[in-house]
Amino acid sequence: MINLKEKLDAIYLKYNRKKYIDPDPLLFLYNYHDKKDIEIAGFIAACFAYGRVSQIMKAIGHILDKMNPSPFEYITTRTKKDIAYDFQGFRYRFANEVHLTDLLWGIRNVLNLFSSLENCFYSGWSAKDSTLIPGLTFLYDQIKQNWIPGHLIADPQKQSACKRSHLFLRWMVRKDNVDPGIWEKAKFSRLIVPLDTHMYRTGVMLGFTKRKSQDIKTAIEITEGFKKISKKDPVKYDFCLTRFGIRKGLDMDNLSQIILN
Repeated sequence: MINLKEKLDAIYLKYNRKKYIDPDPLLFLYNYHDKKDIEIAGFIAACFAYGRVSQIMKAIGHILDKMNPSPFEYITTRTKKDIAYDFQGFRYRFANEVHLTDLLWGIRNVLNLFSSLENCFYSGWSAKDSTLIPGLTFLYDQIKQNWIPGHLIADPQKQSACKRSHLFLRWMVRKDNVDPGIWEKAKFSRLIVPLDTHMYRTGVMLGFTKRKSQDIKTAIEITEGFKKISKKDPVKYDFCLTRFGIRKGLDMDNLSQIILN
């Protein structure tokens, strides 16, 4: 295990740098300086973080361009009719203008009640909770009160790994050279790995799980595996490991050669 930790730390030191962010939805968060803008941009970016990375970046860029210079000001000052008009004809894979409008309006409802996504999240979370799922569940419930969430946000109370939601939480909670970590209340140790295909294959490769289903149980198993290496920060290696398979010139074969040799 010590040898594995050394290999993972070497990957972290080499790739956990801002120059390796592009192409990654996290890149959009660096366009903003105000905390409320960053969390909204991050939430939207995470919701659309599925599919081909080039198309993900294009869709998120289109949405945030419409909302610039301040996503917070845009959402809190527009009517639902205004938002629907601004995004008329929007399409991204399974999402259309109705889904996007309802998502933004759900965020607005949260902002009206709690003033920020952070306040809403922490209204449903306690420091006694072993994970951040209770806060995530509360945030989900508040956003979906007046609309049908569809596929843009997964329900944390079901078996889904909620990859995009846990990706958002990684961005908000962790703070290092890459993750902005603007929510300072929760500990890194409560995070769960954002389980996508790349992280699932990595978890299997490392022997952290033998499960076939990429659900929340598998995400927790892989997180527990990383906790044996980095107890206080189990999601530490998520960004650097997922560069393999996202960036050109870095694939899963490269990663397996580094780790298994």
